[in-house]
Amino acid sequence: MSILSSKRLVGVALALSLSAAPALAKNPMVGGAPMYPDKPIAVNASHAKNLTTLVAAVKAAGLVDTLAGPGPFTVFAPTNAAFKALPKGTVETLLKPENVEKLKGILLGHVVPGDLSPADLDNQIKDGGGKAVLKTANGDALTVMKSGKGFSVTDGAGGTAKVEISDVKQSNGVVYVINKVLLPAG
Repeated sequence: MSILSSKRLVGVALALSLSAAPALAKNPMVGGAPMYPDKPIAVNASHAKNLTTLVAAVKAAGLVDTLAGPGPFTVFAPTNAAFKALPKGTVETLLKPENVEKLKGILLGHVVPGDLSPADLDNQIKDGGGKAVLKTANGDALTVMKSGKGFSVTDGAGGTAKVEISDVKQSNGVVYVINKVLLPAG
């Protein structure tokens, strides 16, 4: 291969890598880790330093394969700080094998079937007269409303979480990072 051909190949490779960079830059970082739109939720979440408690809970509940599956899912992912804000001992109790069904129910209360972009949520909020009521994978209802330029999510128990990071695209859906663990009614 001539030097001229090598330079052309390098130029083409550089142009291709630069043209792909903006697509990756659009997906926000979570917990200091890049979130790759071609990877499933379970894989990306496992790299985010601020989602380690959620990842441990998903493993304990046996939901890794579900969140690595085809989906699509919209996941409201609580941060480590959100779990830490629960009453002392709650997380440790939920992670025990005898509480797997309760843990699974709580976690599935953070998952909505479908891939809901911020535009989808905006439209549902507009159509719902200021709020969108979403049915979770465990049958609970979450109420999503506008909060400034972002969103808030209210659970069945009346607690409200703020969306800290929106629209984290995944190969099997989308993630919204939230600052509170969502709980079922009662």
